[in-house]
Amino acid sequence: MTDVQDPYASRPAVHEQVIDGFGTVRVLPLDARADAALVHGWVREERAAFWGMTGLTERQVAEIYAHMDTLGTHHAFLVLKDGEPAALLQTYEPEADRVSECYPVEPGDIGLHLLVAPPGPGGARPGWTSGLLTAVTAYVLRGLDRTRIVVDPDVRNEKAIARFLRHGFTAGPAVVLPEIDLRDVYLPRKKAQLAFLDRAVAFGA
Repeated sequence: MTDVQDPYASRPAVHEQVIDGFGTVRVLPLDARADAALVHGWVREERAAFWGMTGLTERQVAEIYAHMDTLGTHHAFLVLKDGEPAALLQTYEPEADRVSECYPVEPGDIGLHLLVAPPGPGGARPGWTSGLLTAVTAYVLRGLDRTRIVVDPDVRNEKAIARFLRHGFTAGPAVVLPEIDLRDVYLPRKKAQLAFLDRAVAFGA
């Protein structure tokens, strides 16, 4: 029986994992229309400035993710913790992304962006990002059978960089991602700190 208190219970997950001391994490394909209000609420906050969507309307956010849903190389997901929305995950094929101009892409590489939901009334949540990253890396590396994750946070986003490094990522070079100006998407020039996580490092094999 579907839990009427969990609006996401009926949506199939691509990954589900119980993490000791943290909770149950489910990764669902993002529904561009149904999840637009939620995601817009996250990306418009100043804390999400590096995500690059603070000035967009809810409709524009929905259109961006609807367009992404038509691509075979870029994908968006809603990450839940114990049934509650906890993060926005994006994966991409590096060879189909501007990052490919900045480092030698290897077979088995996959790109990742993670936007953690803002804290609730309780404030800070120690271990929250670490728990989510544990599930997300398991999905990306094992579920998708990849050998290495690449991330490219803005060099000014020191908190995100520190979180990735604490999770076992190794810092790569600082690079400049070129500007992209297409009909469906505009991405400004960005100075990014590359970091990598090998499957062998994440899981010891």
